[in-house]
Amino acid sequence: MTPRYVRTALGTVRERLRRGPDTSAYPGRPHGRPGQHPGARLLLRLTAGAAIGALLGGVVAQAAQPATAASADQSSAVTASGRGEFAGMKFTVGQTKHLTSQGVSVSWTGGTSTTFAGTQFNTDFVQIMQCWGADDGTVPSNPGPPRTQCEYGASPTTGRSTWPGNGYDDTRAVIYSADPANYGRDNRYGAGGNFGQGEVPFKSVDGTVITNSTQNNALYSYNTTNEVDFARTGADGTGQQNFEMQTANEAPQLGCGDAVRTSGVTKPRSCWLVIVPQGHLDLDGKPYADPTQVNAGSPVSSTNWQNRIAIKLDFNLVGNSCALGSNERATTGSELAADAMTSWQASLCSTGTVFGYTQLGEPDARNELISDGSAGMVFTTRALGSDYGTSAPTGKTSYAPVVVAGAVIGFTIERRAKSTAPESVQKQSGTKVQSIDLTPRLVAKLLTESYRSSTWGSVTTQHSGGTSTQKAAKGYAWTLNNPAGLVSDPEFVHYNPEFANLAVAENPGTDTDLITALGRSDTARQLWAYAESDKTARQFLAGVPDDWGMRVNPYYSTNPDLNPTGIAFDTSLDSYPKSDPWCTIPANSGATDKQCMTDFHPYVDDMHSGALHTLRADTLWKSTWNPLVSPPSWQSPGPQTVGQRFVLTITDAASAARYGLQTARLLNASGKFVAPTTTALTVAAATASSTDSGVSPVDPATQKAKNAYPLTELVYAATRPAELKAAARQDYAQLLRYAAGAGQTTGSNPGELPPGYAPLSKALRAKTLSAATVLADWKTTSDSSTTSSSGTTATGGTTNTTTGNGSTSGTTGATTPNASANASAGPSSTASYGGGTAVETTATGTTPADPANALRYAVPVGAALGLLAAFGAPLAGGAGLRSLPLPLRLNLPGGRTVTVLPRLTLPGRLRRLRVPGRGGKDGTPLG
Repeated sequence: MTPRYVRTALGTVRERLRRGPDTSAYPGRPHGRPGQHPGARLLLRLTAGAAIGALLGGVVAQAAQPATAASADQSSAVTASGRGEFAGMKFTVGQTKHLTSQGVSVSWTGGTSTTFAGTQFNTDFVQIMQCWGADDGTVPSNPGPPRTQCEYGASPTTGRSTWPGNGYDDTRAVIYSADPANYGRDNRYGAGGNFGQGEVPFKSVDGTVITNSTQNNALYSYNTTNEVDFARTGADGTGQQNFEMQTANEAPQLGCGDAVRTSGVTKPRSCWLVIVPQGHLDLDGKPYADPTQVNAGSPVSSTNWQNRIAIKLDFNLVGNSCALGSNERATTGSELAADAMTSWQASLCSTGTVFGYTQLGEPDARNELISDGSAGMVFTTRALGSDYGTSAPTGKTSYAPVVVAGAVIGFTIERRAKSTAPESVQKQSGTKVQSIDLTPRLVAKLLTESYRSSTWGSVTTQHSGGTSTQKAAKGYAWTLNNPAGLVSDPEFVHYNPEFANLAVAENPGTDTDLITALGRSDTARQLWAYAESDKTARQFLAGVPDDWGMRVNPYYSTNPDLNPTGIAFDTSLDSYPKSDPWCTIPANSGATDKQCMTDFHPYVDDMHSGALHTLRADTLWKSTWNPLVSPPSWQSPGPQTVGQRFVLTITDAASAARYGLQTARLLNASGKFVAPTTTALTVAAATASSTDSGVSPVDPATQKAKNAYPLTELVYAATRPAELKAAARQDYAQLLRYAAGAGQTTGSNPGELPPGYAPLSKALRAKTLSAATVLADWKTTSDSSTTSSSGTTATGGTTNTTTGNGSTSGTTGATTPNASANASAGPSSTASYGGGTAVETTATGTTPADPANALRYAVPVGAALGLLAAFGAPLAGGAGLRSLPLPLRLNLPGGRTVTVLPRLTLPGRLRRLRVPGRGGKDGTPLG
């Protein structure tokens, strides 16, 4: 498992162990979870400690720096010209400063249209890679790195029948094929003699050198590299590619953003983006001897490297961003707030307080705050007590708007023209689709695995007497009249007529579903609510076929008479269940285990991960049986083939902007297709209805504003003031003031509101400032206690009083949200301890990213530390833990750090705890 934040994993494991088995995947069963048996607490602590520790170790190769959007920083865009054969080309990199793990647009003009030899790239294409190191001095007019320090050559080693490369232009191998006299003639690395071949070695930033077997080596592979082997130039001579920037956390072998000290000054390590255009000449500088054969040359071979264009990249510092010894306040909850929180933290830590952030599904975060207020501050889109089986706590709960966010359907789709398509469409093959339109019913079809290829193998084609017939497995006759996927769905083509001339590979890893995140979230609830907001979608879910005869997968039918379980599927969900139990062993696969729905449609850890995998065009479909691993298993072959990519995901607007994803326009309640623009989010937020709880939800069914985006979500910071100490209330009030003030400035610099969010309106900012005043002025009967449930509150702000049964007895302050102005979000990063009380910390974390290489001893060491924490946490004041160098923190790939064992400020009840054989000679309390 490789979650966005280690603390996401910690929170998820802890919550799932506490609640018991997750029954959300079984339709019709209640979503409430059984409570914890008291006798299981010790076992729970030990199991959770070891599991969380091992999980922490397993994901140590993870994370990243504050979020920015692809091509967001226009002031740092750089354009460079080609040389020699490519002197007429100009290449533009959309952002070159303040870089982190993100997507950046690389575009070019003045090229020649790409040609193919069959399905393989032949002439006039572009290759892109990321490199480290100082200028090697070989091209004074265009400084750049040596070719040995570029991450390239990790093309697939299996399944190459559909791969558009020939094993040379997509590797580090150097071979000359145009003239037999030139075999092996690289100026340094080619082997001598006829048919000789060498490999350009790769040198890591730590000095490790890989000299052979460089393809999918120990440092990077096809599944982790960010190289672009083939980027197409269109008929008009232009091209564009979103390039995944990798920091030292995702690519430690490059070290981009790591702290380096030069002449007494510490700065982040800069890196290079290198572009190598391929033209009409072979490696010896002569035209191809056989024009039907593909270019046989690696971009890192000496002759191709002479044409390289290098552009310097400046990264944000990876790792610690706050001063040693800073105090930390815990915040928990919605992933929708993650990028904003991460950005703000760098500015807020200068005040002396670090605001830690634990990403956790909103329902679970609300449960934590209900239980005893231990989360300190929770980010949520719904009020406490709004989840099945929960009740709002007694006393005051304050809600302050912090971000206007949105869920989006992001995609990477490349045009693949049908053979019957007009020439004008054929010329666009391989280029990216920029926009698609989706209705609630189309979203429902994707969420319910209702396309024929979704239950892969449930329909087989049988040939007899020169005719072909389709046969469905028992219980799957409903699939026979359903389209294979979205592209062949007449409803989709009706709204997206361009696709009438486009094709897609028919398999479960393309257009049959959406990449979704595992776990419970308010975003999942919003998606289901959107599907339910439309009459035709509701009818489809109930079993009524659409206008072309397509039917819902019966396991998702809200009609119990059609649902094989005999229970109606419940769409008031906060998750994405895989309700269909279909499994199969494909014929002639040699497999001994079945493929099931989570193999065809794997979950990702969170929406950020979904966005990153969509940029990479990797659906994670486990399509390949590998008998050589132990135990043998189904595995993913990696990203889709260039020019044929089709991936859809549910993610948040900030993650989509960060990775430069295209996003779908959705049909809103007024009958208009609307994209998730800043304006559309702002308009939708203004439609939120005021409630007694102080939370104004955005309902896609009631958004009558013409330009409202239907999946807009308004995120609140919720606190229970009476549960907090005075110092904690002051710190959280400071956070809210920043969120309503400086944090509302849109931009990609640390401390600003990242692209993908809409600034809060003037009225919403006023509401947040009022809530900050309530927190700062709150008085309890004893501010030395963290558990007081009584007290008085200052006037103003947005608070509610409940009696414990979920009902509200009053709301103070507050104005209804409207769309009249600007602003936005909050901080980021670390673990939460002791009811929001401060713990001394050594650093802060930043933003997430996808995993790099796991450290060899991470899992066993993590498990050991987890067990230590499990035993030792209640005794943290004792001599055993006092002897450790606390706080104990780990730097994580992605720029974050995590506190493994903190320097705890224990609550009074634990400091007064006496344990036999521990403490002072007279039995004095621990701590």
